[in-house]
Amino acid sequence: MKKSLLLITQGAMIAALYTVLTVLAGSLNLANGVIQIRFSEALTILPAFTPAAIPGLFVGCVLSNILTGCHPLDVIFGSLATLLGGIFTYLLTHKRADGKWNFVPGKKSMFLAPIPPIVANTLIVPFVLAYVYGFEGSWGIFSGVTFFMITVGAGEIMSCFVLGFALYNALLPFRRQIFGED
Repeated sequence: MKKSLLLITQGAMIAALYTVLTVLAGSLNLANGVIQIRFSEALTILPAFTPAAIPGLFVGCVLSNILTGCHPLDVIFGSLATLLGGIFTYLLTHKRADGKWNFVPGKKSMFLAPIPPIVANTLIVPFVLAYVYGFEGSWGIFSGVTFFMITVGAGEIMSCFVLGFALYNALLPFRRQIFGED
């Protein structure tokens, strides 16, 4: 019972942090649109530390997208991209042994953790931008969805790799105190 309460609390805190950070980015016009640098996307490395981050990120993304005025299809597909990123971050940073998943700390996990959310958002969000919002974009030979893949991917790299690396390194020494057992 104690472990499940801890996971629920962690998930709720992560959802709240994701929401607050996205609304903050939204106040700076960085949360939605063609150029997106959501500070909250740094939190997508958290499934490396706790499985509670997976539903926490998903719920936080749903709430954020609703609060920042996203189209219902963006709420659905953008949040699904975050959910997929969280699931695959967890799987890439854990090994199954003795019937449970164990965190594998170190540089490999640090570099793998940001990749799934970057890939998921870069592949899904540009279609939402192009077809749901009807944004038009072009840059030389790149146009439409390809242009949005570049802009969304660049924003994700800044959020997940740059901010995510900093967060990962800050949390790693304290992971047991913050998240409990590996």
